Amino acid sequence: MKSFSKYWSIFQITLLNSLAYPGELVGRSLMIIPFMWVFHQLWKVTFSAAGTDVMSGLTLGNTLWYLMLAETIELGRPPLARTMSENVKDGSIAYILNKPYDFLLYQFSATMGETIFRAMLNAVFGGLTVWWLVGAPEHPEGFIIALPAILGAWILHFCVNAMIGLSAFVVEDVSAFTWIYQKLAFIFGGMLIPLDFYPQWLQTIAKFLPFSSAIYGPARMFVTPSVELFASVMSLQLAWILALSFVLVVVYRRGLTQLTVNGG
Repeated sequence: MKSFSKYWSIFQITLLNSLAYPGELVGRSLMIIPFMWVFHQLWKVTFSAAGTDVMSGLTLGNTLWYLMLAETIELGRPPLARTMSENVKDGSIAYILNKPYDFLLYQFSATMGETIFRAMLNAVFGGLTVWWLVGAPEHPEGFIIALPAILGAWILHFCVNAMIGLSAFVVEDVSAFTWIYQKLAFIFGGMLIPLDFYPQWLQTIAKFLPFSSAIYGPARMFVTPSVELFASVMSLQLAWILALSFVLVVVYRRGLTQLTVNGG
């Protein structure tokens, strides 16, 4: 319980610190508004050109609400890998590693604390924009059903980004790895195009990868909630979380042996 209390306090402190600059927080979240407007123009033309109101089980409204939640999940997460890279470059990683807490659990608690208000504001601004453009979601209860999957998505994002950040123990600058991960998430996570619109063979591959569990699964569950989809998304998420958590711990222990601290 003492250990849990320690990381809960880190979560709370980071949560409050994220409100220290409300203007920056709101300004960053407002970026989702032009994104959703562009998506609306793009998909309105696409559905019109296809001459149909439903494509692969999704209407225009479903597609916009799907993309809103996908963007909320992606834009809500802080740049963990870049922060860890900067810690290595300026030498502050030595002080962080010497603190009386587990390094990975500290990073997880801090990341979750920083994510909450980012995601909430993105969901509010993005949701209001989509509501104005296409109306209310068909299944508003889907958001509640999707909440466990959204949490799972953030845990998956943490595992991958923490591994990228740990690579800074060896290479210091991780910007290239971050760029590659973002592009893979865009394509195989269904962030820009729902995976339902992909060719069947590509859907099969993409839906098995962790990117789809982190973006596509929660967003699809939101617009078309069902017991079958919930069970499928949550089981795949759990499998990837367990696998990536194990790899993360191994990478961390290996990385400690190769870390060179800068700044004396």
